[in-house]
Amino acid sequence: MLENIRIAVIGLGYVGLPLARLFSTKYPTVGFDMNPSRVEALMGGHDATLEVSDDLLADAINNHGFRCSSNIDDIRCCNFYVVAVPTPVDENNRPDLNPLWSASETVGKVISKGDIVVYESTVYPGVTEEECLPVVERVSGLKFNIDFFAGYSPERINPGDKSHTVEKIKKVTSGSTPEVADVVDSVYNSVLVNGTHKAPSIKVAEASKIIENSQRDVNIAFMNELAKIFNAMGIDTHDVIEAASSKWNFIKLSPGLVGGHCISVDPYYLIQKAQVYGVLPRVMSNARRLNDGMGAYVANQTIKLMNKKGVLVKDSKILILGVTFKENCPDIRNTKVVDIYHTLREYTPNIAIYDPWADPEHVLHEYGVEVTRSGSQVIKQSNYDAVILAVAHNEFLEMDVRSLVKGGGVIYDVKGILPRDVIDGRL
Repeated sequence: MLENIRIAVIGLGYVGLPLARLFSTKYPTVGFDMNPSRVEALMGGHDATLEVSDDLLADAINNHGFRCSSNIDDIRCCNFYVVAVPTPVDENNRPDLNPLWSASETVGKVISKGDIVVYESTVYPGVTEEECLPVVERVSGLKFNIDFFAGYSPERINPGDKSHTVEKIKKVTSGSTPEVADVVDSVYNSVLVNGTHKAPSIKVAEASKIIENSQRDVNIAFMNELAKIFNAMGIDTHDVIEAASSKWNFIKLSPGLVGGHCISVDPYYLIQKAQVYGVLPRVMSNARRLNDGMGAYVANQTIKLMNKKGVLVKDSKILILGVTFKENCPDIRNTKVVDIYHTLREYTPNIAIYDPWADPEHVLHEYGVEVTRSGSQVIKQSNYDAVILAVAHNEFLEMDVRSLVKGGGVIYDVKGILPRDVIDGRL
């Protein structure tokens, strides 16, 4: 059956594009996205997310027939649909399933008898079968597990990570029947270096993904809580972690800002669903609150250091290095650096943000905050009262950060990567 597979990947973001590119090396593949400008850029040979290099994208287009489209008619010929759209939360941290519903409507308009639809978007257990597939049924007029079939294979893309690329990731797969589970597993296995883990059901696969990120969220929250405790005690948290990690079974993690599209969002999906079943997930909820408050904590720690050194906080001149949610990556989704900015704005309007990776127009659109990509401009405007290193971009490791602050100014290192004799405080 695999020789007849024709794949459509719906959603060409950080998850969908690398997967579609990989599938195209083995199967006829079309990438579908509702954004025509995104499609145009990709067919022009460049991925703004930087997840797929220009060389790989050109190879897929020129040598494997890969194409992208915003025209739904271009995916009617496919029989294996993969949905890879975002699963955000709203302003109240409630799951927003609108992108999934919309993508399911798209699938419903083109799916035919015998076809398979596989969801990759991170969800709480039950979303695929209870929320998405009924939409496909309604739009298509076909019956699930009679006329068409489904699977779930949670994404494991780590933005900016050039070691754990999609072809090297071991993927979880599942299907709505044992036979379909085998087909889905075989399709993924055929393009993955490290194979798959076939889960016994779609709900198990959904649950496995959401606890991957929830576990990291809870573990990082513990480190952040330790950082607050040890900072109050005058003990360097990183020194404590180094000492503790000398034990063979200690899990070494660092405190920090928890943003991005996964760890800072996915736990809310399970938290909400757990409450439907009468379970109050206290550990996960507390971890989310603690991690969501770390941006404000960093700002307040910086202000505290400025006060101790006699630096006037009101109308002071502050530089924040980095705005993306992680290092060496242009992804700004749910970045907690903006929380540092907004907390500091209560004291001074003179705040500059420098990030060589972030798109200034994108940051301005999403957060209403101005960012510069020009390092020379930042250096020329030095003499800052405080500098906060918020993201560990390689460019910042090569900078003489101390030269950016005036005498007596404060340097706060969120990531714990600057030399000890350069900084005044770190998380």
